[in-house]
Amino acid sequence: MALYAVGDIQGCLRPLQCLLERVAFDPAQDQLWLVGDLVNRGPQSLETLRFLYSIRQAVTCVLGNHDLHLLAVAHNIERLKKGDTLREILDAPDRADLLDWLRLQKLVHHDAERRATLVHAGIPPQWSLTKALRRAAEVEEALRDDARLPLFLDGMYGNEPAKWHKDLHGVTRLRVITNYFTRMRFCKADGTLDLKSKEGVGSAPPGYAPWFSHPQRKMRGETIIFGHWAALEGNCQEPGLYALDTGCVWGGAMTLLNVDSGERHRCTCPKEHP
Repeated sequence: MALYAVGDIQGCLRPLQCLLERVAFDPAQDQLWLVGDLVNRGPQSLETLRFLYSIRQAVTCVLGNHDLHLLAVAHNIERLKKGDTLREILDAPDRADLLDWLRLQKLVHHDAERRATLVHAGIPPQWSLTKALRRAAEVEEALRDDARLPLFLDGMYGNEPAKWHKDLHGVTRLRVITNYFTRMRFCKADGTLDLKSKEGVGSAPPGYAPWFSHPQRKMRGETIIFGHWAALEGNCQEPGLYALDTGCVWGGAMTLLNVDSGERHRCTCPKEHP
């Protein structure tokens, strides 16, 4: 059995299939980790979800901000934005199966045997693995609860509070947790977020730094596989960290990582963006 992890797909199915063919991926034997942002912006969001759903027994997925946005739109809480490529999912006859599967996915996944953690954006520097998993579980429970789901989706948008505090409660508490795991790039050592800057590491506002660069980061030395930050172009010099978003949907490449060997594959298949 081989274990692979792939960067943000964002509806770019052809490059994903190219990579899986290259490594002779067999869903009956191999496993595929997804860093989130499965859909949106790319040309085949519906086809991507259907493909992943068809091999779901071989898939471990964490949710990204675009996946959560899809759920919010599907529940009539948020409107489609210019550039969204989600309409076909919303109109699909199998939308219920696809969306129900999506909301069951995690925010953080940890493989104890490999000591490897999968997350969309990152783990804030002030949290240990235990705390990160505990906080992620709070959001996951809300996503899976029919009564709480609309309240969470309605309240998840926004940049405040910019910092975690244990006394936060309700939707406000879930919002900052969600922002850490699905939107974070720059923060202070105490976890204070800046969610406006989206360029490379050199674009950090004064007093802020990439989440993974803080010396006192609690999970330093642990393996973390993440996506979300296309401007990194897959380059992260921190030991044990694998940045897999290489901007496929923006004209870059899609990256597939062999989790055990560290070998990377990239595909720059032609894409037909709308």
